[in-house]
Amino acid sequence: MFEFSSYHILLVALGALILLSHWVPRYFSGREPASSALLMSGGVALSFLMPDLADWLSPLNANKLWEVSTELCVIIGLFGVGLSIDNITAKGKWRSTVRLLLILMPATMLLTILAGTLLVGLALPAAVLLSAVIAPTDPVLAKDVQVGPPSQGKEHPVRFALTTEAGLNDGLAFPFVYLGITMIAAGTLSSDLLMEWVARDVLYKIVVGVIVGIVLGKMLGHIVFRLPRNNPLSETQADILALTGIVLTYGAAELAEGYGFIAVFVAGAMLRQQSAEDKFHGRLYSFIQALEHTLTAILLIGLGAVMPGVLADLKFEYVLLVILLIFVVRPVVGWLALSGTGLNGRQKFVTAAYGIKGIGSVYYLAYAQSHLPDFEGLKALWTITVLLIFSSTIIHGLSAGFALSRATERDVK
Repeated sequence: MFEFSSYHILLVALGALILLSHWVPRYFSGREPASSALLMSGGVALSFLMPDLADWLSPLNANKLWEVSTELCVIIGLFGVGLSIDNITAKGKWRSTVRLLLILMPATMLLTILAGTLLVGLALPAAVLLSAVIAPTDPVLAKDVQVGPPSQGKEHPVRFALTTEAGLNDGLAFPFVYLGITMIAAGTLSSDLLMEWVARDVLYKIVVGVIVGIVLGKMLGHIVFRLPRNNPLSETQADILALTGIVLTYGAAELAEGYGFIAVFVAGAMLRQQSAEDKFHGRLYSFIQALEHTLTAILLIGLGAVMPGVLADLKFEYVLLVILLIFVVRPVVGWLALSGTGLNGRQKFVTAAYGIKGIGSVYYLAYAQSHLPDFEGLKALWTITVLLIFSSTIIHGLSAGFALSRATERDVK
């Protein structure tokens, strides 16, 4: 007698969904297909085929699984983002990035806190945590708006701004995740707790993350391209060194109590600047892309599979908040923040509007849940976060390629 194992059904479903999500869009667009929305939609369909899967994968029940898997996906993506930037020192290139990080991101968080408390009815600590969770531009799902692979150009100011923003704001959001956790755990925020947060979670951890990234990025470059002098590793096919650089840098930064997310991005960028014309950079990048795409596809299908359960308590206020974040807060505040950067109107709009949300937000919320397993507002935060990611994959993912091609018609080659 034939037996249909749930495990084998799952394998067939995963393979079919990944194939279809990349193949079907080719009939409708000549661009690289934006598959993230289709992967999540396929996950939703899979949840009805295998009802037990949604309960097993629910972030409320399998929090550690989501935390570890998304953490790995994000650090792989961040290293790849750093490795993709050909030139990090050109004059004026960072102007838009600085405004996105220092004006847009804090303003978005503040408006999210206000909307979370006044519109959704969240307690202030939960609203602070939500603002940190949804603040970053995702480095994993934002490939359509980022610069091209090493030595292939496409470093238009719009692409450069969105790439470097995605590379840095994941790490820069982390202090505010800690702030939300601290406020929820303490019930309030005293001056002593605030000073400790500034000293440890803002200043120390960011500085350590940057230093570890610089040191290990340069050290890895020296080992790969210069030692041994007549037989360097760059002349081999040892592409797995990319993974070595990621886990070594991330682990070292976390052991030093710094931000590993910042460290891996900086390390990737530092590595890219050494022996810049060497084709080994391209091989490392291709290896990273393969890892990232594989893990991301599985995670998006899983996220889609839990959507029916997570969104079971969906409220109109949550939908309204997501609409405000995607169509009002990010585009309007971003437009204002980018004034005076030299971008034309279309370029400012695309840079402001395409703050794609994704895997990083899942990690932050799963991380917070690991520290506070059952705090008030947890279910609401998961509902809002998953809804925002799904909406972003549809709205941003399906339009990013067209929007970027229009905004960067004279892209740098």
